[in-house]
Amino acid sequence: MAKQFSELNDDHIAFIGNQHLFFVGSAAEIGRVNVSPKGMDSLRVIGPNRILWVNLSGSGNETAGHLQRVNRMTLMWCSFSKQPLILRCFGTAETVHRDDAGWDALAEGFPEHRSARQIFDLRLDLVQTSCGWAVPFMDYAGERPNMQNWVDNKSDAQIRATWARDNRETIDGLPTGIPV
Repeated sequence: MAKQFSELNDDHIAFIGNQHLFFVGSAAEIGRVNVSPKGMDSLRVIGPNRILWVNLSGSGNETAGHLQRVNRMTLMWCSFSKQPLILRCFGTAETVHRDDAGWDALAEGFPEHRSARQIFDLRLDLVQTSCGWAVPFMDYAGERPNMQNWVDNKSDAQIRATWARDNRETIDGLPTGIPV
């Protein structure tokens, strides 16, 4: 059965730390709802009501565009092994871009990644767990090398050119606020 909490507890934080994959959900007041899988070493629980995650280059930039208009965000993890569990964190998020004054302080807890576009600073107002009984078992086989290979073959200028070409607007034409 679903249970709700006002903040993350130690069990929730340990569960998040053991997951290799999470999903982010966001939506503006118009247009499409976006749900996107995220991985790599890109997320930190800062406290019982705060999570940071680094958004790396990708084919789109939906979350950033949605947060320009409506600052709500949901993160979700699900267990693919052992005890079934789904954990959702609901809240409001702030976008910090690489060129913003607050970037260095937030980024210091993460590995440097040249394709990091934004850090999202999520303040939680609700944590919910549910059973996850229908989630299948799956084995973790490792990180994909594709992102790092892509970055290794690009200059900083080429990465920013990709942002200018592919990441300035959402699929619904909303600006993402990414500096290029």
